[in-house]
Amino acid sequence: MAQSSGRTKPNVLVTGTPGTGKTTTSSVLAEATQLRHINVGDLVREKNLHDGWDDQLDCHIINEDLVCDELEDMMEEGGNIVDYHGCDFFPERWFDLVVVLQTDNPVLYDRLSKRGYTGSKLTNNIECEIFQVLLEEAKDSYQEDVVVALRSDTVEDINRNVATLTDWVKSWCPKSE
Repeated sequence: MAQSSGRTKPNVLVTGTPGTGKTTTSSVLAEATQLRHINVGDLVREKNLHDGWDDQLDCHIINEDLVCDELEDMMEEGGNIVDYHGCDFFPERWFDLVVVLQTDNPVLYDRLSKRGYTGSKLTNNIECEIFQVLLEEAKDSYQEDVVVALRSDTVEDINRNVATLTDWVKSWCPKSE
């Protein structure tokens, strides 16, 4: 179970395969709840929290220790929505809710293709979704009662998810130690 350590606002992790709607969901949820949206990919680029570029996967090689060091104070303060496609390197104590967004493969394929994903980058991400890699990673990394999988195929799904998550944030209470 997440330890709130005196926080007055929750921390939420929104994760899932690239293209499942993490940034859209996180941005709209941040507006609705006044929580801080932290896009880890942007943070890595802005603060150089990486160990170079992976030519094969066409992305930065993030330095997980540097990312965690950068986020530590903000996470202890609370009131954050962290948006990233991985979840297993963050400390369990940081999150009160871990949301895994899932998308049907044809929808995901179209979204990733429109982003310019091709070849192994496209195939790897589709396979991640087929085999529910991110959901399993979340279940292996966090207590079962804080992990929730939500469908994210349509604008209606995103709106429903944001409404559900907004209600959760509004009803959140710090845990007793």
